[in-house]
Amino acid sequence: MDEITLRKEVQDWVEMVGTADLLVGIPSFNNAGTIGHVVRAVQAGLAKYFPDCKAVLVNSDGGSSDGTRDVVESAVIDDFQQILISQRVPSFFKTATLYSGIPGKGSAFRTIFEIADALKVKACAVVDSDLRSITPEWIELLLKPVYDGGFDYVAPLYQRHKFDGTITNSIIYPLTRALYGRSVRQPIGGDFGFSGRLASHYLSQDVWASDVARFGIDIWMTTTALAGDFRVCQSFLGAKIHDAKDPGADLSAMLYQVVSATFDMMETYFEYWSKIDGATKVPTFGFEYAVGLEPVSVNLERMMERFSLGVQELVDIWKIFLPQGTIGFLCEASQQKGEEFRFPDDVWVTIIYHFALAQHNRLLAKEHLLKSLTPLYIGKVASFVMEMRDSSSQEVEERLASLCREFEKQKPLLLEKWV
Repeated sequence: MDEITLRKEVQDWVEMVGTADLLVGIPSFNNAGTIGHVVRAVQAGLAKYFPDCKAVLVNSDGGSSDGTRDVVESAVIDDFQQILISQRVPSFFKTATLYSGIPGKGSAFRTIFEIADALKVKACAVVDSDLRSITPEWIELLLKPVYDGGFDYVAPLYQRHKFDGTITNSIIYPLTRALYGRSVRQPIGGDFGFSGRLASHYLSQDVWASDVARFGIDIWMTTTALAGDFRVCQSFLGAKIHDAKDPGADLSAMLYQVVSATFDMMETYFEYWSKIDGATKVPTFGFEYAVGLEPVSVNLERMMERFSLGVQELVDIWKIFLPQGTIGFLCEASQQKGEEFRFPDDVWVTIIYHFALAQHNRLLAKEHLLKSLTPLYIGKVASFVMEMRDSSSQEVEERLASLCREFEKQKPLLLEKWV
C-alpha cells in the first residue's frame, strides 16, 4: 500500500492476524441500535457457510458517539447450536476502528479495502450497519460467487416496492446499463461482495480526496468493476429493511450526489463506454421469492405542484442546454392536471443525456445544474406512479426494461455530441 491510513493499533492487529481467507466490512456512524444484529448475522453466516475459512470482521466507524464500536466488540453468538451449527467454530477475528480521511462512506470503505489488501483475503463483502433484514444467508450470497465462483464483484438484488428506489429506477439503473452494457439491477444498493484483487484495484485509484470518499462510493464501485472488465454478477437478498431515512432530508441533495458521481464516472471511463453497444444480463445467484413489502405513500398532488413550479422557475436555465422541442413539452406538461399528465420515456432520456452533456461541457456550475434536475425527476416519477398504479411487480420490471431500451436507443446521439 502506498498510502496506508490505518491506525497503529489496527496495523498491530493486522500483523497479529497475518492473513485471512474472507473479510466482511461494516461501515458505521451512530448505529448502536442495529449493528449488534448485523455483527451476529455476519458471524453466523461465516460459521455456517465457510466453516473451514479464516475470516475477519472489520467495523470502520466514522466517530460514533453512541457506543457503536463497543457494541461491535461485545456482540457474539453464544450458542452456535441455535443456528444449527455443531462443528467446531472456525477462526474468526474482528476489530472496530475509526477511519481516517474525508468524513463519508467512501473513506470508511477505504479502510476496509486496506485491511483486505494487507491480509491478502480472497473474498470480501461490505454490508450496511443499520440493516434489520440481514440474515446469515446474505453472507453466503455475497461471498460465495467470489470465493468459489471466480467472480470479482457481486451486486445486491433486493425485492423493493414498485415505487421505492425511484432514483435507481428512473436514472441510475437504465443509464448504467446503457453506458456499460451490463444489466446490474441495483448498482447503488449498499451491500456488495468483491474479490481481494478488486479491493487492491479500488485502493490504487486516485479518488480518496474527491466526492467519491464522501458520497459516491456505491456507484463508483459498480462502475469501476464494469469498466475494468472484472467478472460481475448479482445475488438476490430478499427485502432490504433498514433504519428509516429522514423524510425531511433534502431530496435534491441526494439526487445531486448520486447523479454527480454517475456523470463523473462518464468522464473517467469514456473510452470504455463509448465502444459499448447494447446490454447483456449478468449472472444472478440466490433463490428469488416474493416478499411482503411496506407500502410507499406518494403525494401526487404535491409532486405535480413541485414539477409545475420548477418549470416556471428554472426554464430559462434549461433553455441553455435542452433542445427547443423538450422545452416546449415541459412548458405544456406543466399546465396539465391530474391523470392526463404523462412524461414520455424519449423526452426523459433526452433530458438526462443533455444534463450529462451540460456537465461535460461545463455550461453551468455543477451543483446549480444538477439540482435543477429535481423538479424534472419528480415529474417523471409522478407520471410513472400514475401509469403503474395498478400494475404488478413483473409489469413494472417490463416497463423499466422499456425505459432501458430507450436509453440504449439514444446513446448514439449522446456520443455524437460528446466532444
